Amino acid sequence: MDGAEHTVGVIARMTGVSVRTLHHYDEIGLVVPSGRTPAGYRVYSAGDVERLHQVLTYRELGFPLEQIATLLDDPSADALAHLEEQRKLLSERIDRLHRMVAAVEEMMNSKKSGIALTTEEQVEIFGDNWLGDEYAEEAEQRWGDTDAWKQGRARTATFTKDDWKRIKAEGDALEAAFADALARGVAPGSEEANALAERHRTAIETYYDCDHAMQVNLAEMYVADPRFAKHYDDIAPGLAQWLRDAIVANAEAR
Repeated sequence: MDGAEHTVGVIARMTGVSVRTLHHYDEIGLVVPSGRTPAGYRVYSAGDVERLHQVLTYRELGFPLEQIATLLDDPSADALAHLEEQRKLLSERIDRLHRMVAAVEEMMNSKKSGIALTTEEQVEIFGDNWLGDEYAEEAEQRWGDTDAWKQGRARTATFTKDDWKRIKAEGDALEAAFADALARGVAPGSEEANALAERHRTAIETYYDCDHAMQVNLAEMYVADPRFAKHYDDIAPGLAQWLRDAIVANAEAR
């Protein structure tokens, strides 16, 4: 900085510090303007501004004003030791903030998915390949303005961990029944296949009201979306298509 001297107003604009704060620093002797204008107004020299920047740096690090004055004016003050202690405190604060951010993100993810479970609990119940957050974000983009989406969010928000465990167990049992029917050659449209299709619709209604037309739309997605198709075909090859055909046949019979 050059040797020019500046009034308190100019320094306030340069540093972003309020005039009131600068006056306070002056009153307590922390940063005292060392010059005077011909009219008698105090002005800050380059050295004063440098001291002000040191004060602001220490303030940013969390030092109280009294300690800052000691660090700047007491030759015996161990600035390095003070800075080491402050670094330790800052590191602890950063760790707390990181934990807070993680907690907020956890809450955001739960809100997005409509599932009031931690990530660890979701993995515990649904498995390592659980993609609930990914599906929830995509589903909200596609259906977020529909009544079914809003109804599903409202219902799932009330589910407990035990509710989800029960729902997961019932879902696994139903999928095993689908696979068994496929393996035994149960034909879509038969009485047994229709009963399984109705069980599927009842399971969907755990989340939102689902008529046969809506169920058919879901069934078409089971074969059109590679992720859903893979899910069912990993249980039993051809299961996605069989389930789709069973649901469509049952809906047409109604």
